[in-house]
Amino acid sequence: MAAPQTYKAYRRSKGATPKTLQLTTEELPSSLDDDEVLIRIHAVSLNYRDVAMLHGIYPVKFLDEGIPVSDCAAEVISVGSRVHDFEIGDHVTAIFDLKNLTGTEDESSGLGGEAEGVLREYAVFNQNLLLHLPKHLSWEEAACLACAGVTAWTALDMPRSKGTALLQGTGGVSMFALLICLAAGIRPIVTSSSDEKLQIAKSFGSSGSIDTINYRTHPEWDEEVLRLTNGRGVDVVIENGGPNTATKSLASIARRGVVSLVGFLGGLSSSTPPDLLLPALVKSATIRGIAVGSKIDGKNLYDFLSEKEISLKGILDQKVFSFEESQAAFDYLYSGKHFGKVIIKL
Repeated sequence: MAAPQTYKAYRRSKGATPKTLQLTTEELPSSLDDDEVLIRIHAVSLNYRDVAMLHGIYPVKFLDEGIPVSDCAAEVISVGSRVHDFEIGDHVTAIFDLKNLTGTEDESSGLGGEAEGVLREYAVFNQNLLLHLPKHLSWEEAACLACAGVTAWTALDMPRSKGTALLQGTGGVSMFALLICLAAGIRPIVTSSSDEKLQIAKSFGSSGSIDTINYRTHPEWDEEVLRLTNGRGVDVVIENGGPNTATKSLASIARRGVVSLVGFLGGLSSSTPPDLLLPALVKSATIRGIAVGSKIDGKNLYDFLSEKEISLKGILDQKVFSFEESQAAFDYLYSGKHFGKVIIKL
C-alpha cells in the first residue's frame, strides 16, 4: 500500500483546560531513515491518562498541543534499508515508553505525553521501538496492549503462577490483569461500586473462580479481603485509587506482599506517612510505583498471550468509536460509564 503525503491526526487544543481534540493535517517524510518503519494505524485504545491531560489533572509533564494516546495496533507499510525485524504487512505496536527498552534506563518518554502519540492515521518509528503483535488478536484487541496490558503484567509482578491478587475497579488495567490471573492460576478479587460491572467481571471465569467486593456495600473493603483470604491477605494489589485507598490496600496485603501503585482515580491528596509506612514495615511488604514497563516486559506479555491464546474481547467496552468520534470517546471514558477498554477504530 502506497503511503500518502499527508494524513489526519488529533492534537490537544492550546490554552486552558479542559482541552479539546483538534483535527489536523500532518505531513509524512518523503523518505524513511535506514532504521525507520512507517505504520498505518488501524485502532487505538484510551487510558485514563489521556483524558487526565485534557482536564488538567495529569501530574506529569506532557506536550501541550501534542498528539494524544499511547496504545495502537498497526500495519507495517514501508521499511528502511537496515530494518531486519519487520516486513511490509506485519502487525505491530509501538512500545509505551520510547526510552525504556530494558528497564534499566534513567529517562522516560511516554507516547501521547512527553512524545507525540498515536491518535493519527500514520506514524514513523525506529524499528527498536516496535513489537510484533500476537497473531490471534483482532485490531481492537491488539490496541489494548502497550500501556494497559504491560501495566497489568508488571503490576502483577509477573511471572507468577499462584497466590491471590486484589484488582481495584473494572477499568482497562484491572480487567487485563483479571485475564492474566485466570490464565496464570492466580486467584483474583475484583472491587467496584457497581454490582452490574462486578457481575460482568465474574463472567470471565468459571463458577467460583473470581471473588468480588462492592466497596459501597462494604466500605471497609480491606476487612472483606481478609475474610475472603481466611485472614491471610492477598499477595499483590493493583492499586488504582492512589493515596486515598493505599492505606486499605496495605491492610489487605499478606506478609511479603506487593502493592503496585498504578493510578490515582481516588485523587492525589495524601495520607499521612505513618498510615502507609507502618503496615508496610510490619508486613515486610513492598510498595512499587508502576510506570507501565519496558520493551522486554511487553515482549514477555505478548509471548504469554500468544502461548495461552488469550482472547481480549471480553475487556473491550461495547461501544467502539470511529476516528471522527474521538472526542466523544474521550468524553465517554471521562464519564466513568465504560467497562474495560474504550476503542477508537480508524
